[in-house]
Amino acid sequence: MNKNYILENVRDFHLLDTLECGQCFHFERTDNGFNKDEYEYDVVAKDRILHIKEEPDNDGVRLTFFNTEEWEYESIWKKYFDLDRDYSEIKEAIISADPRLEEIINEYSGIRILNQDFFETLISFIISQNKQIPQIKQVVRNLSSELGSKFDITMINRLSSEMDAFFPTVEQLVEASEDDIRLSKCGFRAPYIKDAAEKVHSGEVSFEKLSALDTDSARELLMTIHGVGEKVANCVLLFGLNRREAFPVDVWMKRICEEMYFGVDTPKTEIERFAMDKFGNYAGYAQQYLFIYGQQHKIGTK
Repeated sequence: MNKNYILENVRDFHLLDTLECGQCFHFERTDNGFNKDEYEYDVVAKDRILHIKEEPDNDGVRLTFFNTEEWEYESIWKKYFDLDRDYSEIKEAIISADPRLEEIINEYSGIRILNQDFFETLISFIISQNKQIPQIKQVVRNLSSELGSKFDITMINRLSSEMDAFFPTVEQLVEASEDDIRLSKCGFRAPYIKDAAEKVHSGEVSFEKLSALDTDSARELLMTIHGVGEKVANCVLLFGLNRREAFPVDVWMKRICEEMYFGVDTPKTEIERFAMDKFGNYAGYAQQYLFIYGQQHKIGTK
């Protein structure tokens, strides 16, 4: 196949900001980085591979989905990149809740929250604990290469990077030993990954069960998996279960919110509840902007 699908003048979308913000890890940037207005990536998601390019186009951007027919874009990539959602209402609501974020929202108006696979998101954020994004990406890539299904030659020819396999399925991780899993260099997380795979495989924890629960109950169920605390559970809720009201609080988000809203040391659960009350169903989006705001204003660095 050598047919490309092209979207023109796409607004409120920025490929680099969306992929590189720490919500997903199975991708590689493939352009040379010389042109700051054009970006190319290989993305592995939803049992598919994609080479995608972004370039300026009037008031928006032009997206080229290489070797992609219309049915694949409509059934997979449109939802994955959240391209059927109007972000103007989301931004207005967040700015109304905290006008200080308006400048950041305008500057980073292209960040979108991806609609990812639940199981891959769960394992990826178990891996993410105490690791930087490049390290997480490497472990995800190692785990895929060691235990996932390899790309066939036609798939490999569609990519510009050296990624070579899909993320392991539940069954592949259940069948693997902890030593097999450790080959990915995931370290102490191997038994956590194994426990997560076994609980999902048995149905004790499942997408269907979690989807039927309210957010608090779904979080509690996720935290029955060894190694899954509140922050990882909230990341899974937000990025893998479409719970846009979830508000992950790591050490940096805790410091940012304490300085901006509380002024004193505050429990993470109280921060989370405050954010959900303040931003409502858009708390997960607000979390993305708050993190960038904190970075740029050096909030919480002392």
